[in-house]
Amino acid sequence: MGAAVYLAGWLLALPFRLAWWLGFRRMVVLVCLLVLAVTAYGVAEDLGWLEPAPAQASPARKPGRQAPPSSAAAADIPRGYLVLYRQAGGRYRVPWSVLAAVGKVESNHGRVPGSKRGGSSSAGALGPMQFMPGTWATWGRGSVYDPADAIPAAARYLRALGVQRDPSWALAAYNAGPGRADHPPAVTRRYVADVRRLARRYAAGRG
Repeated sequence: MGAAVYLAGWLLALPFRLAWWLGFRRMVVLVCLLVLAVTAYGVAEDLGWLEPAPAQASPARKPGRQAPPSSAAAADIPRGYLVLYRQAGGRYRVPWSVLAAVGKVESNHGRVPGSKRGGSSSAGALGPMQFMPGTWATWGRGSVYDPADAIPAAARYLRALGVQRDPSWALAAYNAGPGRADHPPAVTRRYVADVRRLARRYAAGRG
């Protein structure tokens, strides 16, 4: 009992001993750096920038409940793309049907010539999810033309834009850039309406 009390007292006094040893200013700096590191790690994890090594990976979180594909989705979306949309949606907690609708409007699921390797849109957007080069540099990994890389990148970007909280704003930002999402031009408003209509059609029970 006496040893336990002594140990508890020693542990409680440890921060004060450390502060005395480092000096007050150094202790404050150390605490600030620790808080900053923890905050930066949390932000990076939320944005999907961190992936645990396979040997150290913790059990995967169950993805949010996702609607199965409708008959319209199965008929319109290439099977490989459908698998990628559903995997990325589950991993990043983004509705897969919204991802698929973006892919449809942007490139008809990679069928538009400008989405193929080496091609681009008239605005300079690249790949099946039509990333601008600067946006891809931030959110992309691998090849912008490979749907296995582009679709997860689109999911990460939409999640960062807050698609779970405000789908219309996030889709407007995806199309026109965050700076124009508050007051989107008419073409962007049509884009948002088209994506949301298609997303409803792709979810089971809608088509």
